[in-house]
Amino acid sequence: MHAHIVLAHPEPKSYNAHLARTARDALEGEGWTTTLSDLYQMGFDPCERASHYASPLDGTRFDVQTEQRHASAEGTLPAVVAAEIDRLDRADLLILQYPMWWHLPPAMLKGWFDRVLVYGEVYTSKQRFENGRFAGKRAMLSLTVGTSAETYAFDGRSGDVELLLWPVNFSLAYVGFSVLKPFVAYGVEAGLRYSEASVVESRLQRQEQDLARTLQRLDRIETVPFNRMADWGGDGRVKPEAPAFSPFIRKKQQLVLE
Repeated sequence: MHAHIVLAHPEPKSYNAHLARTARDALEGEGWTTTLSDLYQMGFDPCERASHYASPLDGTRFDVQTEQRHASAEGTLPAVVAAEIDRLDRADLLILQYPMWWHLPPAMLKGWFDRVLVYGEVYTSKQRFENGRFAGKRAMLSLTVGTSAETYAFDGRSGDVELLLWPVNFSLAYVGFSVLKPFVAYGVEAGLRYSEASVVESRLQRQEQDLARTLQRLDRIETVPFNRMADWGGDGRVKPEAPAFSPFIRKKQQLVLE
């Protein structure tokens, strides 16, 4: 079995970098092989731009999907993108390791999605969800947040973590991955600022051990459910008889005026 880890943190000595190494060591201890893409250290350009395409279909304007599809068909994808896709093809498990910044992944990781999950090579209208390129593979988010688990509860001041992470998980499901329940290391920033060093170190070590144990028991991790293509009607909306797994789906409230 092979795992690919994508790390999105600018500091090589960060706790996120440490968790990426923890994941690698835990999996290799179970007999896995691993690869690691440290996006900042690679100098990965997160901005999709015309200059990435040496032989554009249309040199007068840059249409992202058109040029991605053209490069996919011609075999001229940027080398760094093609290499990442090869790593994803080889992997049975993808782990995205990153800090939560402003309730979202860092721009570096968003750019990885924009550039690596290319239209044509990775997905098309017919190649997505259960028919996606990476169907049969698993993916998992592993991230750090600044405050406690309580602040990320359904009624927490930082926002419901399941809602905040759903768009990233949805993108993984869109290209075919079976998405595992995320691993969240809580209280990293707040602990460093306000707690005694020994207390913080002990808590971070426990979370590190929790990640290692989680990866040693991958088959026990719950899978995040997503709708399949057959669940949507021709209008793109969930069929009335189908289950609705998105936490963002809600029924419109009708106002009764008296």
